[in-house]
Amino acid sequence: MEVDRARSVVTIEWDDGLRQELPLVEVRLRCPCATCRGLRDRDEDPWPRPGSPNPLGVDGAELVGAWGISFTWNDGHATGIYPWEGLRAWAEAEHAEAERAGAAHPDAPES
Repeated sequence: MEVDRARSVVTIEWDDGLRQELPLVEVRLRCPCATCRGLRDRDEDPWPRPGSPNPLGVDGAELVGAWGISFTWNDGHATGIYPWEGLRAWAEAEHAEAERAGAAHPDAPES
Protein backbone atom coordinates (compact mmCIF):
# COMPACT_ATOMS: atom_id res chain seq x y z
CA MET A 1 0.00 0.00 0.00
CA GLU A 2 1.20 3.49 -0.82
CA VAL A 3 -0.17 6.94 -0.09
CA ASP A 4 0.66 9.34 -2.92
CA ARG A 5 0.12 12.75 -1.37
CA ALA A 6 0.92 14.60 -4.60
CA ARG A 7 -1.84 12.75 -6.51
CA SER A 8 -4.14 12.44 -3.46
CA VAL A 9 -4.61 8.70 -3.84
CA VAL A 10 -4.04 5.51 -1.89
CA THR A 11 -2.80 2.63 -4.03
CA ILE A 12 -3.16 -0.98 -2.94
CA GLU A 13 -1.50 -3.83 -4.85
CA TRP A 14 -3.34 -7.02 -3.87
CA ASP A 15 -1.51 -10.37 -3.79
CA ASP A 16 -3.36 -11.57 -6.90
CA GLY A 17 -2.20 -8.54 -8.93
CA LEU A 18 -5.38 -6.47 -8.67
CA ARG A 19 -4.36 -2.81 -8.38
CA GLN A 20 -6.65 -0.38 -6.61
CA GLU A 21 -6.30 3.40 -6.61
CA LEU A 22 -8.55 5.17 -4.13
CA PRO A 23 -8.93 8.95 -4.13
CA LEU A 24 -8.26 10.25 -0.61
CA VAL A 25 -11.54 12.16 -0.55
CA GLU A 26 -13.50 8.96 -1.26
CA VAL A 27 -11.59 7.10 1.44
CA ARG A 28 -12.30 9.88 3.95
CA LEU A 29 -15.99 10.03 2.97
CA ARG A 30 -16.26 6.26 3.55
CA CYS A 31 -14.66 6.37 6.98
CA PRO A 32 -16.11 3.42 8.92
CA CYS A 33 -15.98 4.98 12.41
CA ALA A 34 -19.17 5.45 14.43
CA THR A 35 -19.06 9.25 14.15
CA CYS A 36 -18.78 9.25 10.36
CA ARG A 37 -21.39 6.49 9.99
CA GLY A 38 -23.73 8.59 12.13
CA LEU A 39 -23.16 11.62 9.94
CA ARG A 40 -23.88 9.61 6.78
CA ASP A 41 -27.03 8.19 8.42
CA ARG A 42 -28.21 11.81 8.79
CA ASP A 43 -27.31 12.47 5.12
CA GLU A 44 -24.32 14.59 6.13
CA ASP A 45 -20.84 14.20 4.70
CA PRO A 46 -18.11 13.38 7.21
CA TRP A 47 -15.79 15.69 5.28
CA PRO A 48 -15.45 18.58 4.89
CA ARG A 49 -16.74 19.73 8.24
CA PRO A 50 -16.69 23.35 9.40
CA GLY A 51 -13.07 24.36 9.82
CA SER A 52 -11.69 21.37 7.88
CA PRO A 53 -8.45 22.03 6.01
CA ASN A 54 -8.67 22.01 2.27
CA PRO A 55 -7.28 20.14 0.46
CA LEU A 56 -7.72 16.95 2.41
CA GLY A 57 -4.52 15.13 3.25
CA VAL A 58 -3.16 12.11 5.08
CA ASP A 59 -0.71 12.78 7.90
CA GLY A 60 -0.11 9.08 8.56
CA ALA A 61 -1.29 5.52 8.08
CA GLU A 62 -0.92 2.59 10.45
CA LEU A 63 -1.59 -1.12 10.09
CA VAL A 64 -4.08 -2.45 12.61
CA GLY A 65 -2.81 -5.98 13.03
CA ALA A 66 -3.70 -8.17 10.07
CA TRP A 67 -7.20 -6.72 10.17
CA GLY A 68 -6.95 -3.38 8.38
CA ILE A 69 -5.48 0.10 8.22
CA SER A 70 -6.12 3.36 10.02
CA PHE A 71 -5.42 6.80 8.61
CA THR A 72 -4.65 10.03 10.42
CA TRP A 73 -6.16 12.81 8.35
CA ASN A 74 -4.99 16.41 8.29
CA ASP A 75 -8.32 17.42 9.87
CA GLY A 76 -7.27 15.50 12.99
CA HIS A 77 -9.62 12.56 12.41
CA ALA A 78 -8.01 9.20 13.16
CA THR A 79 -10.61 6.81 14.55
CA GLY A 80 -11.71 4.85 11.48
CA ILE A 81 -10.25 1.41 10.85
CA TYR A 82 -10.65 0.31 7.23
CA PRO A 83 -10.81 -3.50 7.16
CA TRP A 84 -8.89 -5.19 4.34
CA GLU A 85 -12.04 -7.16 3.53
CA GLY A 86 -13.98 -3.96 2.89
CA LEU A 87 -11.20 -2.42 0.81
CA ARG A 88 -10.98 -5.60 -1.26
CA ALA A 89 -14.76 -5.60 -1.83
CA TRP A 90 -14.48 -1.98 -2.96
CA ALA A 91 -11.70 -2.96 -5.41
CA GLU A 92 -13.71 -5.87 -6.81
CA ALA A 93 -16.80 -3.70 -7.27
CA GLU A 94 -14.77 -1.06 -9.15
CA HIS A 95 -13.11 -3.76 -11.27
CA ALA A 96 -16.49 -5.29 -12.17
CA GLU A 97 -17.88 -1.86 -13.03
CA ALA A 98 -14.90 -1.13 -15.29
CA GLU A 99 -15.38 -4.47 -17.04
CA ARG A 100 -19.08 -3.75 -17.59
CA ALA A 101 -18.24 -0.31 -18.98
CA GLY A 102 -15.67 -1.89 -21.30
CA ALA A 103 -18.21 -4.47 -22.48
CA ALA A 104 -20.69 -1.69 -23.16
CA HIS A 105 -18.07 0.11 -25.28
CA PRO A 106 -16.01 -2.65 -26.97
CA ASP A 107 -14.35 -0.21 -29.38
CA ALA A 108 -12.99 1.97 -26.57
CA PRO A 109 -9.17 1.97 -26.34
CA GLU A 110 -7.72 -0.01 -23.46
CA SER A 111 -5.70 1.83 -20.82
